[in-house]
Amino acid sequence: MQVELQSSEGLIRRLAIEVPASEIDVEVDRRIKDMSRRVRLDGFRPGKAPLPVVRQRYEGQVREEVVGDVMGRNYQAAIAEQQLRPAGNPVIESVDAQPGTNLKFVAAIEVYPEFEIGDLSVIEIETTTAEVTDADVADMLSTLREQHADWQNVDRAAKDGDRVTVNFAGKVDGEAFQGGSGEGMQVVLGEKRMLADFEKGLAGIAVGEPERVFDVAFPEDYPVENLQGKTAQFTVTATAVEEKVLPELNDEFAARFGSATVAELESDVRKNMERELKQALKRHTKDVVLTAVTDSLTFDVPKALVDEEAVVMRDGFVRQQMPHADASALDAGLFSEQAAKRVKMGLVIMEIVKSADLQVDDALVDEFINDIAAAYDEPDQVVATYKGDREMMSNARTVVLEQQAVDHVLSKAKVTQKSQDFKSVMNPAPQA
Repeated sequence: MQVELQSSEGLIRRLAIEVPASEIDVEVDRRIKDMSRRVRLDGFRPGKAPLPVVRQRYEGQVREEVVGDVMGRNYQAAIAEQQLRPAGNPVIESVDAQPGTNLKFVAAIEVYPEFEIGDLSVIEIETTTAEVTDADVADMLSTLREQHADWQNVDRAAKDGDRVTVNFAGKVDGEAFQGGSGEGMQVVLGEKRMLADFEKGLAGIAVGEPERVFDVAFPEDYPVENLQGKTAQFTVTATAVEEKVLPELNDEFAARFGSATVAELESDVRKNMERELKQALKRHTKDVVLTAVTDSLTFDVPKALVDEEAVVMRDGFVRQQMPHADASALDAGLFSEQAAKRVKMGLVIMEIVKSADLQVDDALVDEFINDIAAAYDEPDQVVATYKGDREMMSNARTVVLEQQAVDHVLSKAKVTQKSQDFKSVMNPAPQA
């Protein structure tokens, strides 16, 4: 085999590979002889067909299979010889496989970028600290009460915070439209889950009052195309007006969550909040650290890896947001920018681990698993499940190694801290 690494651009490498014709011919002869001992041909007993007849019938097919196998084998050998790290499958740009001549083909591949992390001591990183306060716990208990509230009928006009049940019928240009009518629909006033004009039209509505008729303007970007920019006229009647009744914060309420007393519930809630805050701060710190290191470097990202990650992100988005939709109908290219960032950070983590010669700390793996298990009712069973599942353990070790890479950077970089409150950490403002 002869290999020539041809000139290339970016991360593309082209391998011009030439294989002696004899390697093809020997393998073709071997396979045809083997085939002649097994093949069934009309007019001959099984395995008794003359070799020339078998060759005439099958040589073209066998040669094609052999060429494919030889190309694959020699491609792998060429990769090893040239010490290349492919980031995806090769593209065969040309093949010359004429019988009696040397096999020649050109394979184009993307390779992983070569870069160095550099001096981490010059990188500036601002991390975030936060703690769970008594006020945060009180807010969470209020949220729990809201989530477990009851609704009670009232004999008055509806106000913000009330839940109204309505029957409605809508028309556009005097014609009913699909989805424009319904019965028993419940709307909580003030939640702003309906079109603004519709919710505004329900203000002060009461059971027994005459039908209400009001206009609702659909925005230009409304999901239903035939309603975009249109104005509908709705006729609405209320069948119920209910106000929210919060449960008392007492031991009976605490029992709903497996706590014996309110004090125990407060303690359990605080522990859960502190656990969630710890994980959120870790995620935030990891993103800040990797962004800082990545931004300090300039290197190309393999398109094959970005395309692959974009598909993974697309499929995950569809599973969460549109579980019954066909993921392939959504263009994965919409996720390319985020995918490129993920891939680049992943490459940076790999290089940090390599350059710092980091090894997975088994004690940290155990700590990581125990932290996860602590959120469940039977933590020992969760730990046992992890320890008995090779894939779960592999994922845990990967997460821990990534955290060790982050900690390594923090030990070298210029680090400052800023303090934030619990809500800001757990519910960060969306980025543009």
